[in-house]
Amino acid sequence: MLPFKLIFSEHYRFPIGEHVFPTRKYEMVRKELLEEGIADVQDFVTPTPASENDLLLVHSHFYVDKLMEGTLTAREELQMEIPYSYEAVQGFLWHAGGSILAAERALSDGVAINLGGGFHHAFPDHGEGFCMIHDVAIAVRKLQKNGRIRRAMIVDCDVHQGNGTASIFSKRGESAAEGLPSRSASTIGDKRSGTMVEGGASDVFTISLHQENNYPLSKPASSIDVNLPDGTNDTEYLAWLDNALSSGLRQFDPELICYVAGADPYKEDQLGGLNLTIEGLMRRDELLFQAARARQIPVMVTYAGGYSRRIADTVRIHRNTVAAAQQVFAIAGK
Repeated sequence: MLPFKLIFSEHYRFPIGEHVFPTRKYEMVRKELLEEGIADVQDFVTPTPASENDLLLVHSHFYVDKLMEGTLTAREELQMEIPYSYEAVQGFLWHAGGSILAAERALSDGVAINLGGGFHHAFPDHGEGFCMIHDVAIAVRKLQKNGRIRRAMIVDCDVHQGNGTASIFSKRGESAAEGLPSRSASTIGDKRSGTMVEGGASDVFTISLHQENNYPLSKPASSIDVNLPDGTNDTEYLAWLDNALSSGLRQFDPELICYVAGADPYKEDQLGGLNLTIEGLMRRDELLFQAARARQIPVMVTYAGGYSRRIADTVRIHRNTVAAAQQVFAIAGK
């Protein structure tokens, strides 16, 4: 058995027709973990779907009503980039429930992985970029509401900037909203420059490593944004991640790390432009887990983007996140 739990529901797959976002990948990851003996059926825990009250911890009444009643406008549905349906809403509720459970289990077990979630483009009042409901933000706010934690850190390693995350957890009402200080970080690798931009944070510290020249066009400020140049490779990426984690953990003392383990920095991803290998992405996961373990910070994991030309590659990347956690936390005696 694994030294932690995997959160999964068959409801994670929801119908959106022929689409670059393959929602069948979640059950494929579960199947591969079982077939390869990485996980046993006893390692899986089934969540309950998030409630409307859970959604209202992050999303507006107006938006939640539209989702539940099916009254999104054509423009709002187009902005979300997936077709609206009752079944899709229910699927997102299950993903959000999975992230809540993963966060709760992480506090008790040290680590937990939701084999879904990571919908970081959802805003309080609308959805974007295949994201209808912001499951990670809901999980954080629910744990804070219940007094389980006060401070959380979100580390987003999707190829696309977590604009919804940054907006939800922006430093409201302070000078940072008008213009955040920025600095150029050290040159790495083959001397292509990147930028690490730092802003303020309160009870939630957000870090986003993403391709600068990619969706979304407008990128609201995270606490730390690492704007990676096109073609960033394994070595460069890992150095930037290490730098961002070190900087963030010097500034902020989280009681929980929420790791958004995107599969789309992969070099053959259809919606990405970075140059990471499958092996490099697994080293990314190991680096994050080692940083959390060394500081004894619980970490909950959600999956995120993955649009490889071969779905088997996306499944392998997600599978490797579980294997990396197994290696790191088994060493820790978890």
